[in-house]
This record gives sequence, C-alpha cells and structure tokens, in this order.
Amino acid sequence: MNKSLELITKAEEEHNLSKSEIVSLLKDNDCNEQLFSAADRVRKKYVGDEVHLRGLVEFSNICKRNCLYCGLRSSNKNIKRYRLNEDEIIGLAKKAKDYGYKTIVMQSGEDEYYTVERLKYIISNIKKLDVAITLSIGEKTMEEYKAYKEAGADRYLIRIETTDKKLYEDMDPGMSHEERKRCLKDLKSLGYEVGTGCLIGLPGQTIESLADDILFFKEIGADMLGIGPFIPNKDTPLAKEKGGELELTLKVMAIIRLLMPDTNIPATTAMETVNKNGRIIALQSGANVVMPNVTEGEYRRLYALYPGKICVGDTPAHCRGCITGRIEAIGRTISQSKGFRAKRTF
Repeated sequence: MNKSLELITKAEEEHNLSKSEIVSLLKDNDCNEQLFSAADRVRKKYVGDEVHLRGLVEFSNICKRNCLYCGLRSSNKNIKRYRLNEDEIIGLAKKAKDYGYKTIVMQSGEDEYYTVERLKYIISNIKKLDVAITLSIGEKTMEEYKAYKEAGADRYLIRIETTDKKLYEDMDPGMSHEERKRCLKDLKSLGYEVGTGCLIGLPGQTIESLADDILFFKEIGADMLGIGPFIPNKDTPLAKEKGGELELTLKVMAIIRLLMPDTNIPATTAMETVNKNGRIIALQSGANVVMPNVTEGEYRRLYALYPGKICVGDTPAHCRGCITGRIEAIGRTISQSKGFRAKRTF
C-alpha cells in the first residue's frame, strides 16, 4: 500500500500521527481525495451530519495591533473605521436570534473603547436571548476573561496563526508568542470552550511548522479550530506576497479532523474567497460549522481583514437562506442545538 494511504488509515483508526508523518502527508498531493474522504467519514462518525451555524457580529474594525497580514492593522490609513455602540450590538444579536442562530459570535479588532463594564453589559444582555456566546476580541488579562465568563460568555476564539515563535513575532510586531499561549491557557482554565487556529501560506511558513501547529492544537485540546488561507491585502506590508492555497488549507483541516475527531471545525469564509465553493468543499472534507455574517449595511464591507471577502453586499437574511440551501443540497442538516463540543471517547 502507498505510504500516504497507510498514514491516512492510521490517522482514521488511531487519531494519532507523529510530526514526520504529518509532514509526509502534507507534502504528498497524490492522495488528497482519500485524505478528504477519510476526514469526512470521521466527521460523520463523531459529530454527525448536523452543521452548526454561528451568527457573526463584527462590531468594530478599530484595532490597536499592527499585524502585517491584517487589513484592520492600526497603521492602515485607507480604511474607514467604525464601532457599534452597546445597544446596536445587542440589537444585531436579537435579529440573529430571530433568524434562528443559536450562537452569537462577537468579533472585533482590539478596540479599547470596549471596557470590561461595557462588554459585561453587552454579554449579559445577549445572554438573556438564550444563545451561546463566543467572543473574538483578542488578548485580555485573566481578570477580564473571568469577568466575561461570569457575564455569560461560553466560548472564546483567539487564533495563534502560527506556532513558529519567530514567524509569529515577525508577523505581529510588538506582540509576544508566550502571551498568546498564556491567553489560551487562561481561557481553558476558566472553563471556556477555546477556539484557535492558523493561517496557511504566510510568507516564511514551512510545512514543518504547519505540522507543529496541528500537534499544538491536539496537545491543548482545542474545542474549535479555524483554518484559513492567507490572503494578501493591498493595504498591508504583505500586499505583494503570494497567498495561501485552498488545497493545503483543506489538507491541514482534514488532518486536524482525523487527529481531533470531536472538535468543531468551521468552513471558513476565507476559503470561499479563494474558491466560490470553498465552504461546501470544506464541509465535505471534515468541517461541521459555518459562521454567516449577521452584521448589517456598510459595516459588512468595512470589516476588511482581506480583499474579496464574500457576501459583503448581502443582507443577513439572504445569507441565512443561501447557506441553509447549500448545506441541505449536500445532504446535511442545520443543527437546532447551541453546538457545544460533544466530547467523545475514541
């Protein structure tokens, strides 16, 4: 049997691979279809055919950070900035609940306008809607994370982007890799469901470091993993770099599914930006979550992490109907639960 096919079988049966085995699989493109099929089978076995929809509220594009790959970076003067006030955010969450979303994802740049008191007010009011709340608002202190958990936050998404310390600190000026890992550890200790993930195709990234990323995710027992291709933004220092490829992004995602069978894995919007069927392909290669945007009007366009972002001209209602139809067309169903990770023994 072909070595890669043996590794795929091993991963599907044992949910374990060494670093060298992961590198070998990532480098070999002859068995990609078999890899994606195995990931799809493991997804079906452990998390089923339901797809969890999470309503994404992008409530501020103001950020104090200056990450080289991100359109929201503080040095970008070509972007019109916005922030929603507390009641506007709660209003969007109410509409998302009416559209049928069981989870609200609150995402922003690292905007210091949102103090602990303001965020507690927002979180506690959204919690009254009987939804799960995911925060994606960056690096905070243990005390802040604790306050948000007590106010009603259930999950926290903070992507590490790369476990390569030098690459991370090159890409994220003034930020510390150890501090990022501290955040993940603190969130886990407070009882959050913790989401993280990486960018595929960053300049200087190696296949070996992607293998390290996968093993790191497994080691920390991440509850959700978002994997997306790097998409160069003309308003950043990486404007002229080559972007990440969908195929490699899908391969990293599929291996994560094989090694972490019960984790929640979104089919990310960035995948659909590089391929118009990217999210559906991802759902057939191990993913089980989609995060449609419920932000309204001009704000959808202004949350410009990268160029070509999909659905910026759509209404939230249209997005909900569109993705539902596409999911059902591949024989999957929309979950009616809040979509917490169902930890399984394997």
